[in-house]
Amino acid sequence: MTYQAVIGLEIHVQLKTKSKIFSGASTSFGNEPNTQACAVDLGLPGVLPVLNKEAVMMAIKFGLAVNAQIQNNSIFARKNYFYPDLPKGYQISQFEIPIVSKGSLKIRVGDDFKEIRITRAHLEEDAGKSIHDMFNNDSAIDLNRAGTPLIEIVSEPDMTSADEAVEYLRTIHTLVKYLDICDGNMQEGSFRCDANISLKKSTDTKLGIRAEIKNINSFKFVEQAINYEIERQSEILDSGGEVVQETRLYDPAKNQTRSMRSKEEANDYRYFPDPDLLPVYIDDQDIKSIKSTMPELPEEKRIRFMRDYSLSEYDTSVLISDKNLSSYFESVIKSKKLEPKNVANWILTDLLGLANKNRTAINELPITPDRLEQLLIFVHDGIISNKQGKAVLEKMWDTSKTPKEIIDSEGISQESNENEINKLVDKVLENHYKSVEEYMKGKDKLFGFFIGEVMKESKGKANPKIVNKILRERLKK
Repeated sequence: MTYQAVIGLEIHVQLKTKSKIFSGASTSFGNEPNTQACAVDLGLPGVLPVLNKEAVMMAIKFGLAVNAQIQNNSIFARKNYFYPDLPKGYQISQFEIPIVSKGSLKIRVGDDFKEIRITRAHLEEDAGKSIHDMFNNDSAIDLNRAGTPLIEIVSEPDMTSADEAVEYLRTIHTLVKYLDICDGNMQEGSFRCDANISLKKSTDTKLGIRAEIKNINSFKFVEQAINYEIERQSEILDSGGEVVQETRLYDPAKNQTRSMRSKEEANDYRYFPDPDLLPVYIDDQDIKSIKSTMPELPEEKRIRFMRDYSLSEYDTSVLISDKNLSSYFESVIKSKKLEPKNVANWILTDLLGLANKNRTAINELPITPDRLEQLLIFVHDGIISNKQGKAVLEKMWDTSKTPKEIIDSEGISQESNENEINKLVDKVLENHYKSVEEYMKGKDKLFGFFIGEVMKESKGKANPKIVNKILRERLKK
């Protein structure tokens, strides 16, 4: 039987604050285990949490970007559960009154757009990290991450396929990086998600029993985990069984999900308002002030790039997928000589090709926008050919030399002086006068032969466009 998948995502976004959400401890990644967890993070007696204002501002920024309702009053709550990497025995989160509620985001689905509703986005502290593969038969606990500020973005179950879920996740990932509230580093765990999946018959109005897949930290794994879970639940339902409501983990090595524990409901966590934290009051003036500092958002940039630069939908989508990449592009095209479409082709094909080959991030490219602009102007002005430009680009990647230094040292500049090219054309036409007679009698295919001979005489340095122009003028019938 064919079932319809019903998918919702809970995305955990680690905020780019210097200190933790309720303490002054550092949030930097990669330090020695348990060296940046203070008394507040450890839940020691006699200490009180103090809310990080910057985390609140970042949450508001996200809410504004997804056209959500910003609550003037919100409350922190204690989410009670036991886990070795949760030293207090509870997590400070938000429950009944989150800071952000009822927003939405459009994602690209084929040639159209689909709106995904966002139920809420609430602030909370991250837990520590349990490490199970460092010691034989023992687990280790690193509490450096405990207390790091998160916003958890909860969607409505509006997605019906793994592709839609991944597109939504990518769209949120791009957005939080544009807002500069998260570095988006999935390998370090600063952007991860839980996927809730259930199946129902297309004629049913009631949702099926859902399973939650926890802590997925790559787009590829999200796609694989959801597709596996859809297949697993389909087989259970086809055999007459019932899907169990549970929390599962995805094992990428085996490409399967496995049961972790029964799925908790909200009342299992015994939420109650945190008595150590006052309600958060957000003034309308604060919201207005934050709104005035909002950067250009990806969707706004998409519309502008297509309108102002006449770029295709595909080229635009790739350029705006990374804030650094779109900024790089706009830095290169500041020269009025260069055609935006041509610049986009060089960046998306040649520059990104080198970046992918060398596994280099956009913000770590060894070729600056100014130097790429210089190279493309040399190509535009006919100093070097397109093919030579690509060779120079590779040398620029491997060295610290400018385009001009490479062109001069390699002696690869094109000959674009018309007087010099006229001399070459004279020599070729004189040496091949019989071929000229045949051409004039209608053997048009010989034109390519003449171009080849001129290029040979110039040792490949003559500008082909100028050679073509002069030959056509000289061989007019």
